[in-house]
Amino acid sequence: METICRTKVKDVLKRTDYGSIVNVRGWVRTHRSSKAVDFIALNDGSTIHNVQIVVDPSKFDENMLKQITTGACVTATGELVESQGSGQSVEIQCHELEIYGTCGSDYPMQKKGQSFEYMRQHAHMRLRTNTFGAVMRIRHNMAMAIHTYFHEHGFFYFHSPIITASDCEGAGNMFQVTTKNLYDLKKGDDGKIVYDDDFFGEQTSLTVSGQLEGELGATALGAIYTFGPTFRAENSNTPRHLAEFWMIEPEVAFIDQQELMDLEEDFIKYCVKWALDNCKDDLEFLNKMIDKTLLQRLEGVLKETFVRLPYTEGINILQEAMKNGKKFEFPCNWGDDLASEHERYLVEEHFKKPVIMTDYPREFKSFYMKQNEPTTDGGSIGYKGAVAPGPTMQGTDVLFPQIGEIIGGSVREESYDKLMSEVERRKMDTTHLWWYMDTRRFGTCPHGGFGLGFERLILFVTGMQNIRDVIPFPRTPNNAEF
Repeated sequence: METICRTKVKDVLKRTDYGSIVNVRGWVRTHRSSKAVDFIALNDGSTIHNVQIVVDPSKFDENMLKQITTGACVTATGELVESQGSGQSVEIQCHELEIYGTCGSDYPMQKKGQSFEYMRQHAHMRLRTNTFGAVMRIRHNMAMAIHTYFHEHGFFYFHSPIITASDCEGAGNMFQVTTKNLYDLKKGDDGKIVYDDDFFGEQTSLTVSGQLEGELGATALGAIYTFGPTFRAENSNTPRHLAEFWMIEPEVAFIDQQELMDLEEDFIKYCVKWALDNCKDDLEFLNKMIDKTLLQRLEGVLKETFVRLPYTEGINILQEAMKNGKKFEFPCNWGDDLASEHERYLVEEHFKKPVIMTDYPREFKSFYMKQNEPTTDGGSIGYKGAVAPGPTMQGTDVLFPQIGEIIGGSVREESYDKLMSEVERRKMDTTHLWWYMDTRRFGTCPHGGFGLGFERLILFVTGMQNIRDVIPFPRTPNNAEF
């Protein structure tokens, strides 16, 4: 008998050549039996939709059919016919049926309506559900959108190290990398650990950001982007934090603050449009099952011009809201680092559109950011001529509905003397940053960039509520399974 090549379910559902013989392979979503006919809903992960396999039980072994339960893996060959029922255009009249793998009653994804918390405990199996299949297909498409955008705009994909001796100061606590026996650490006379017998000969950690190395690439190639895993050893049990996540970090030479904000807005809109153009079925499913305002919110991002808002003006808006009865858990005086509740108020209630906040106070921003021009009274003049009561940095953070900050960016300080002055003011140890300072000593140039947490982008695009549900295997405090 002639072997029929497998056709993916997404391709079968598009076909109209009724009478053709097709083969599909996948996992059983449901199996409904009757004396006259059995209906098997099969899914192979290529689409949110199932293909219906119509089986005449009189032509197959009864015991075999009983083994085809939810989660079982089968292959079916049969005639493609126009569907008689609603919900699908085609179905397969089964001629041959074979079980690759059975699935017993202890299969953890059998029940309907499991909570996301329950499914996190079975992360190795939750990927087979409709929701997580949709999320992972969208995740793939967002990665494709990112690479496509930067390639089309003349950026070079730049691979920054995952193991590093620098800490991208202020970015977060780090996971140490070592081959040393932790029960027999070598220490110096001062009691500190000595690493001269370790693999790298010095203390090393998993990276918290590829930005500093990305700046090296930008000052050689003009425009680069990094896209890879980053790690934060922070005990944050929140719906917005992971210990291991992916970051996109473009860096561009000869860019100013206005151009950087234009890049941030154009990039994020490109990604959202890509999702709407390429993930229609999955987004419609998530809009129906997870967040009924998802599609409206995504389409709204494309229609709106992002607000450009100096931090000082944002504080004034928040304080005015408090005078009018708005309650915030955290304070919002000038000089405070805004909490998510403040960011979301500005985006969701005041402006009702995405906001790019600029010109943050120096004290809670990183040393490498470019400072705005000072005023005679110790303040500064930033974007749109806004006068702030203290020194400010040329930050450009994008705030989104439901998420808060989704992008953190800035123009970088290109002056060696100004950068060193800030380093000294903060009493920083620059032992491992000599190479970074060299970018300001040898052919320095204006440049800037931003960081986008990939999982936060996926949160926004999918409407999911917990960041642990948009990455296949979340790494969080006390959780490194799978």
